[in-house]
This record gives sequence, C-alpha cells and structure tokens, in this order.
Amino acid sequence: MIGGGISGLAAAYYLTRAEPAAEPVLLEASDRVGGVLQTVHRDGFLIERSADNFLTRLPAAVDLCREVGLAEELIETEPRFRRAFVVHGGRLRRVPAGFLLSAPRRLWPMITTPLLSPRGKLRLMRELRVPPRREDSDESVASFVRRRFGSELYERLAQPLLGGIYTADAEMLSMQATLPQLVEDERQFGSLLRAARRRAGQSPGEASERGARYSLFVAPRRGMSSLVEAVAARLPEAAIHTSHRVTGIALETAGQWRVDCEATGGTAGAFAPLLCDGVILATGSRPAARLLGAVDPQLAAELSGIPSASSAVVSLGFRREQIQHPLDGFGFVVPAVEGRRIIAGSFASVKFPGRAPDGCVLVRVFIGGALQQELVEAPDDALIEIAAAELAELIGASGSPLLCDVARWGEAMPQYHVGHLERLARIEERLRALPRLALAGNAYRGVGIPQCVESGKIAAEHVLAQI
Repeated sequence: MIGGGISGLAAAYYLTRAEPAAEPVLLEASDRVGGVLQTVHRDGFLIERSADNFLTRLPAAVDLCREVGLAEELIETEPRFRRAFVVHGGRLRRVPAGFLLSAPRRLWPMITTPLLSPRGKLRLMRELRVPPRREDSDESVASFVRRRFGSELYERLAQPLLGGIYTADAEMLSMQATLPQLVEDERQFGSLLRAARRRAGQSPGEASERGARYSLFVAPRRGMSSLVEAVAARLPEAAIHTSHRVTGIALETAGQWRVDCEATGGTAGAFAPLLCDGVILATGSRPAARLLGAVDPQLAAELSGIPSASSAVVSLGFRREQIQHPLDGFGFVVPAVEGRRIIAGSFASVKFPGRAPDGCVLVRVFIGGALQQELVEAPDDALIEIAAAELAELIGASGSPLLCDVARWGEAMPQYHVGHLERLARIEERLRALPRLALAGNAYRGVGIPQCVESGKIAAEHVLAQI
C-alpha cells in the first residue's frame, strides 16, 4: 500500500482479514498515518482538522468501526440543532426544510423562505413545466440547477451547499458523478418536484422528505483519529512505515512489482527496492500519476487530469458569551455572490458533545476551495484574522479567541468535473492491462470517508483475486 490515509489503512486491513498470511507493507511519506483525518486535543477542546463525521447511510465506515471495536464509540449529532444556515445579505438564514443539496423536496418551505425573491419563487414553481433533458451526456451542476429551478435558487442555495461539501466550482462539477439520483429523477419523472411527490405519495407542498438527514451523521466520541488508530492497531506490527516516500514503481519481468522508496525522517536515505506481489496506490490522483508515468503514460495522463482544490480549516475557540448568535444549528454556508472570504462555518461543539470545555464553543471556518485557492497561501495569522473578522460580522463573535488552530490541505479535495465518469472508465480500462495493481482514495468514486473505506476494500479484493 502506498499512502497511509484511511483508504490505504482500509486496504491493508481488509487484505489481512481476507488473507491472514499476507504481509502488507504500508508506506506513508509523512510522519503519521491518517492522511487528512487528524484530531487535536488542546486545552479541553477537541479539534478536527478536516472531516469531523461520516454518513451511516453508506455502510462501509460503520462496518469498519464495528470490526475494529469502535462501534460503541460512535455518537450522533445533537438532535435539538439539526439544521443549517446560509448567509443572505450578511445574515444567517435557515436552509429551507426539505432542501437537499441542489433540489427542494418540499414546496411550502421554499415559498416562505426569505432566501428567494418573489421572482425566484415563481421560477422555482415553474419547474414542473420544464421539459426534461434528453441528452445522455454529462452536465454541470450549475447548468442542471439553473435549467430546472433558475439562477436565483442556484446562487443562493445549491452553489453554497455543494461548495461547502466539495470546495468546488459548481460550474464545473459533474451531475453524473456527484448527484446521479437527481439525473435519474429527471429522466424518470420529468420533474424533480414530481419525483418528490411520487416518492412521498403526496402533493409537492406536503411531501415528508426533510432534506439533509442529520441523524445519519456520526463521529467517534474521541475524534476521527481514534478510527485511524483503531485500524492501524489491527495491522501486523511491522506493516506500517511512516516517513517513507515512494520514488518510483515498476513491473518486473518476473511479474512482481518493484517499489523504490527513501526515508524522509531523521534516517533519510534510499532503501533497497521492495519486491511485491501487488501494489495499491492509495494516494491522490496526481501523486499516483507521477508514480505511474513510466509504467503507463496514458494512464498517468488520465490520472493527472483529475484536478484538486486546496483549502484551509481555521478552528477558533471562544467563551460562549463572546458570541451573540444563538448557535441553534450546525453551521452555515456562504454563497459566492455574497463576496466573502470564507466558504462555510461549522459550530463543532454544537454538532457533537465533548468538543469544547463547559461554557465554551468551538467554531471551524473553511477558507479557499476552487473559487478562492489563493487565500490558502496566506500566513496563519492572516487566515485567523480572516476567520475572526467574518465570524464577528456573521455571528457576533467578539474579543480574542481562546484558541486558534490552522490546518492547510494542499490539493486534497479532488474535483469531479464534467466528464469525470468517462475519465474513470478510461482509467479502469488501462488498469486492466496491469496485473495486481489497484487504485484507492477519494479521487474516484466519492470523497466521503465511507467511499474511501469502500475503495480500499475493493482494491484489496482486486489484488488478492489476482495473486
């Protein structure tokens, strides 16, 4: 395994579970495993430096937690505050009940929301008469939402919600790769409002679907790093090698893979090549492309064509009295049309218990992404200043934070641009010619933790099946 994030760890775990005699070697260039998953405990705060939860609707992550003895540690989101906000005119407004990422599931909340003008609401209601698209080719999320619901709903709701999840430019984001169910709803029912009505067995204004299902989000009580630690503890003692950077791979004439690596820590230097029966590349797509350049240039070109966005997570701790907002939700997203310097904010200590000391709150602010990548290059002090200034305006945060933490993730979020699934088909075709080689990670079929775990499991099964 090359890459020690959750995808590589899952691949190593499922490899050894399926074949106890296997001798996995996991090579990670940094000084720790876990990739972007990193929990910091400081001054009574529990800070997640990237993802702070995962969905249970997709079973892979929950299944892994159960297998490594972490299931009893999973906690749900706070039921009283299962709602989110969107910035509108500098104020936090509640996301309408039943709105799911880029389409409403209930009509009445959309009619009464202050987020849309009367003109925008009239355009929304015309969706029932918008003819379905007949072409099978991929389409951007922006194009899809504008076509069905109009520009205002796109700008005020769909763009910020999707931008908050994917740190992406929705003008480029693929519908087929990110929201295939909505594509199918249009194809089957001709209208997304009609699809919601049919599924609920009610009129569009009475449909019971409530949009984002916050009850489906869980997290380990002691943070995401506890999942990383639990999986790593189930691997053979000598399996994990941190501070080992892979410099090249090659398929030998004898059928084995040669892996060249060097130490990057205090004992820096090259090592004798490793000879392996199979290789799982659980890195980002561009590092994978660099390693495969001499093996299959065409495959490498396809992998390097998957773009990635950079972002920063600024975590700020405050005393509760320093914030005027009631914090009666899990956080907020920021439409690009608001012209602000942040993507979103998460009320981490409201979302899950145990994230801040009594009388304190922890807020995470997301900066950068595909639309403002240049901000990620700013110094830590500048990022903290941006986050604090935005929170002062949006939630009435005042005074100096008790705690500040900045995490930067360069090119860590893959961008599923239009045509992504076609690119994946070409990648998989090239992989079929390379024995006992597999890819895993968030660059391919889902950016969430469950999808990453599933990708590692599938990669392990693929390599084992050929050995």
